[in-house]
Amino acid sequence: RWGSTPEYAESVRRTQSYGPADWAELKREAESIYRDLAALMHAHEPATSPATQAAIEAHRQHITRWFYPCTRAIHRQLGAMYVADPRFTKNIDRVAPGLAQYMCDATAAAPAD
Repeated sequence: RWGSTPEYAESVRRTQSYGPADWAELKREAESIYRDLAALMHAHEPATSPATQAAIEAHRQHITRWFYPCTRAIHRQLGAMYVADPRFTKNIDRVAPGLAQYMCDATAAAPAD
């Protein structure tokens, strides 16, 4: 579906060089970000709160660091996809039910580029 985008090509280019240590660090970082967002959601922090916005920005920076330059506009599109595509929703909601929607709301509330 996304194979023809520059972001996909950059992601493939970058990840081809990752070794086991890179993948372990990427996974550890991602799990930490998702845990932080889930904790904020469970604490009933609004998606617009400074703490939630800092956590969703960490998520965007994680994508930029490991996969491709993720602008805020792209991040908003990803957030929308997290709830529009049931495969993404199911995967993200394994961390905490409702997390995909919370991330969608947080990316939508983030400032524009």
